[in-house]
Formats: sequence, C-alpha cells, structure tokens
Amino acid sequence: MKLTQLNTDFIKLPLLLVFLAAITPSVIGQKANKATNIPLFTDFEYQGNDKVYKDYPLKADEFYNPILQGCYPDPSITRKGEDYYLVCSSFAMFPGVPIFHSRDLVNWTQIGHVLDRKSQLIIHDCGISAGIYAPQIIYNPHNDYFYMITTQIAGGIGNMVVKTKDPLQGWGEVIKLNFNGIDPSLFFDDNGKAYVVHNDAPDRGKELYNGHRVIKIWEYDTQSDKIIPGSDQIIVDGGVDLSKKPIWIEAPHIYKKNNKYYLMCAEGGTGGWHSEVIFVSDHPKGPYTPAPGNPILTQRHFARDRANKVDWAGHADLVPGPDNKTYYGVFLAVRPNEKNRVNTGRETFILPVDWSGEFPVFVNGLLPMEPKLKMPQAGTENKTGKEGFFPNGNFSFCDNFSANKLDYRWISLRGPREDFCELSKHGLKITPFPVNIKEVKPTSTLFHRQMHNSFSFTVSMNYLPSSEKDLAGLVALQSESYNYVFGLTKKGKDYFLLLERNERKARSRETSSSLLASTKIELKAPLRLKITARGDNYEFSYSLNGIDFVNLAENISGDILSTDVAGGFTGCLLGLYATTANDAVPE
Repeated sequence: MKLTQLNTDFIKLPLLLVFLAAITPSVIGQKANKATNIPLFTDFEYQGNDKVYKDYPLKADEFYNPILQGCYPDPSITRKGEDYYLVCSSFAMFPGVPIFHSRDLVNWTQIGHVLDRKSQLIIHDCGISAGIYAPQIIYNPHNDYFYMITTQIAGGIGNMVVKTKDPLQGWGEVIKLNFNGIDPSLFFDDNGKAYVVHNDAPDRGKELYNGHRVIKIWEYDTQSDKIIPGSDQIIVDGGVDLSKKPIWIEAPHIYKKNNKYYLMCAEGGTGGWHSEVIFVSDHPKGPYTPAPGNPILTQRHFARDRANKVDWAGHADLVPGPDNKTYYGVFLAVRPNEKNRVNTGRETFILPVDWSGEFPVFVNGLLPMEPKLKMPQAGTENKTGKEGFFPNGNFSFCDNFSANKLDYRWISLRGPREDFCELSKHGLKITPFPVNIKEVKPTSTLFHRQMHNSFSFTVSMNYLPSSEKDLAGLVALQSESYNYVFGLTKKGKDYFLLLERNERKARSRETSSSLLASTKIELKAPLRLKITARGDNYEFSYSLNGIDFVNLAENISGDILSTDVAGGFTGCLLGLYATTANDAVPE
C-alpha cells in the first residue's frame, strides 16, 4: 500500500506517526518484491559451454572465429581512419541493425543499433524473418557521412538509407529509395560519383529458372539521396556462368583497386551451396568479367561429418586491415550441432584476404575453416569479454537488471523493449501484453541470442499468475510458428509449471501446440528457471529454493529451433516472456 493512497480523513495523526515509524527498510523491500501478476526477473545468467573452445585454447597472438557468435548474419564493414564499424541483419528484431566498433578487428564493442526508433523501423506486423535484410555500412570521404543502406521488408518501405556524421551519436530518419529488389549497396568512386548496386529479378519474361537473379546498378545523387532515373542497367545476369544455372546472386559490393572495379557477390543461396564470387571491370557500370578462380570463399565441398564444422560461408564484405596492406573479409557462416541443426543461426566470421594478385582470395577460405586465427597485427591484445568488449569463446553473461538501461544484447520483437520493460533496483519488471508468443504482433518478451550449441540460460522469477490467461517464464524461439514455452500459469486455485511445443502444421499456416510436461508447484520463494542445451538436446528445469534443480523435461529435440526445420533466416532466441493471452492448459 502506498502512503499516497491513505485517506487521512479517517486516520488520526498519532496513529499515522506510529504507522510510519513501524515501516522499516526491510519491510519496504519485501513489499516491493511481493509477487504479483507482473513478473519480476532477477539474477540472470547465460553460460556458454562449447567443446571446441575447450579443445582449442587461445595463445597470446590468437582470437576465435566467429567474432560475433549467434544470430548476427549478413555482416558489412567500413573504416574511417583507425575506426572500424560493422553492422548485421536484424529482421523483425527491435531495435534493428546492431552496430559494432573496433580498432583492431579483434576487440569489438557494441555501440548501439542503427534503427532504434519506431519511425525508422516499422515492423509491428511482420513475421520474424521479414524486416531488415542485408544492411551495408559505408563511409563516404567526399562528404564525411556514414551511410547504412538496406531493405526493410515491412511497413511499405522497401529499399532505404539512413545517414550520420558520427555513428556514436545516432542516425537520421529513413530515406526511401525508388527501386525494387533487395541487398542494396553503395559505392563512392574517387571522383565523388556514387552508385547503388543490388539484387533484382530478371526483366519481365526473361527468368530462365527458379533462383535466376540479376545484379543491377544505378547512379546515385548524394545531394538528394535519390537514384538517378533511367541510369539503371544489369551488370550480372544469373551469376558467374549462366549456362550452369547459378542461383541467388545477391549481396553485391563494389571496390576499386589499381584503377580496376571489382564486384563481389554471394552466389548459391544462403545455405549449403553458399559461396562468394568476384568480377572485374574497367568501369563501375561494367561490363564485368568473372575471375577464373571463382568461388573465392566457400565451405560446400567438404565432408558433411567433419569435426568443428563451419558451413554456408558467403555474403561477405572487404576492408583494408590495420597494417593497410592485408585486406580482411567479414562474412556469414554457421556452426551446426551434431545433428546438423543450426540453432545458433548465421554468425559473423572474419578471414584475411590475399589481394596480392589481380583478384582477392580469402586465405584458407577454400579449406575447412579453423576455430581460431592469428591476430591481424603484432602487439594486439585479445580483450574480448573484458573492458566492455564483446565476449568470444565460452563466456558467461550475468545481469541483475539494476543498471539504468538494458544491455544492447537484450532485444525484443516488432516493438521497443521500453514498451513493456521496467528496470529497478529490485530487478526487471515485464508488464505482460495480451499477446501470445505465437502471434505476429509485438510481444512482451525480452530476448538474448543463443550463442553456443551447448549453454545454460537461467533466471529467477517472482510471479503469481491470477488466472489461466496469465503466464510468465522462458521461451526458446526460432519464430512465431516454432518455439518452446516454459512458464508458470494457474489452473483453478493451483499454480502449474508447463512446457509447450509450438510448430506449424505440415502444408498449413496454422500452429499446432503440444503440452510436453506440466507439474503443480507450491510457491514459497522466487522460482528459478533454466534452459540447458547440449547440442540438439534441450532440458527445461526449475528450482524452488534457488539451489536444487528439478527437470520438468529433458532430451527435448532442438529441431524446431533450427532453420532446416523452421525455415527463415534467424537463429534461436532465448527470452524472458510474459503474457495475459496464454492458451496452454496444464494437466
């Protein structure tokens, strides 16, 4: 009860003074922590436990690959002076387009998100794999602006660009661009002239097969931030060799070296046949000739059951390294588990690039990829996971939610975190929306990416559901159609913990829900919940005393958390979830 709610017309002053004196700080704390139907989350811990990092300890001059673990796909990188900036796709995650900064290509700091406002990111009614596709970040030395150009598959936006003079100070509003296709990329020539290249469909009536795409180029006006009408032309039709029916030529970037123009693209689709290819021309608008040694990066030719498998490599971007001699390329790839599931999603990797000849080639990019690399520059100290740098390898991330703002690793779906999250000295309150996790709407769920094949994800929750419609707890989610819900609800006068599996029915848009387990519990203290994975086996456990854990369900398949089952482009997201639209009924 708040003192402002007391009606002093019915309370004598001496009694009020006695009442005030009786309220000790410990009682106030107890009242603040009293369980309600708004869950309070505290003492969060994520712990990675992948075997590869135990088997390959780092030496002083080494760092791990990938540099960004978990769902950080479609990387793009740029440089201004000694500063590197990197961005990734974010689809329907909010805020959108995570942005990182480094000075050595090893130690990265997340400095925020490029699209952090509703006016920039209109994704409230789109599926998780819509939204933001394949952003490019690039610095234009001719006007001292950074550009982030991308495709927003939502909100009627399409291709778009935002700009800033300083990525640390935020980005401008969306400028819509008037062309079709996806994966746009800017190129600024030495004379200041600008171009946009992108993936598009062939001209009407000229599509030869499924997956036949083209690369188009437009001239771009940096004064008005518009393409120049009528300046477009096709510069690649199909891919390296049209007679072999190459599929999904996309993610183009143009670079200039030794007065030649190099067009680098992904080819083969973002799956098992993924690769990176390169073309050369004497003019930015072509004609472009493919390199005789294509592809310059791929993992598609190796044994399916190889150790520490890295696969699906492609969708790359190049930048000069710290020594200004060696180039480096960032790209996406996956690390499947023992059943070839890709629950960690498409991650950001890096390799040195040998450009001593006419064409760039990723060093060891045509060999099975190793889990660690040599430092780009002598004297670099590996500070990953320290001093605010992004963690790498096996690490733990703990959060008691007592800071004045959420860590950038916490994200939501389709809407701002601030719409349902409240931070306090007591923990994190999530005000539940009347939205189920299976709906294509903003949900009251705070997510952290799954960043390891083997991990634990643990949190304490103080919560008393009021009805069967109330539920709070954890989710493991690949999409609105494929996920696990592990939460506390009410049935009659009793409280139940349950595990529900949600998956789309075959040849249907409907989601089928199955109750895998439930148990009645007595709540005398905050409930501690844990999701653990060991490769494809997931385990859902709980503790009533904060120490001893009981399995509600074990040996649960992670199949629906992988894109090979669920489809789409994202990795598994692990979330703190609350809803007043629960439809899971315990038994």
